[in-house]
Amino acid sequence: MQKKMFQDKYPIFELKFAKADSKFDSVPAILDELEAKIEAHPKAVNIARFDHFSHTKNIDGEINPAIVDAQNIVFCFGFQLPGADPVAVRPRSIGVTDMGDSFVVNFMEAPNPVAQDTMQEWVKSLLK
Repeated sequence: MQKKMFQDKYPIFELKFAKADSKFDSVPAILDELEAKIEAHPKAVNIARFDHFSHTKNIDGEINPAIVDAQNIVFCFGFQLPGADPVAVRPRSIGVTDMGDSFVVNFMEAPNPVAQDTMQEWVKSLLK
């Protein structure tokens, strides 16, 4: 898993892997697996799925031709709410992009280290 900066200000974690190295053959199948992990977690709640690819296509947006599908699963851990600031960085989202022969799974760094570690474990578990 690689940590990088998106647009020089957003810390994201990303795992790229060949479809042959995965247990899955599609973005929805990966989202099903992540949803099961969210549902099983005692502090997480599943919120929604967002089909980023279809949305962008429907508004005649620009899509990299290498992208076959791109969707997000949106959820929240909600370990604590000590003030208003955490609301600005919640809920969490994990994005899954099908690049034809590979997947890219990524998410923005969480301010809570337990949430961060959990998301990294979930993403790493997608490999065979």
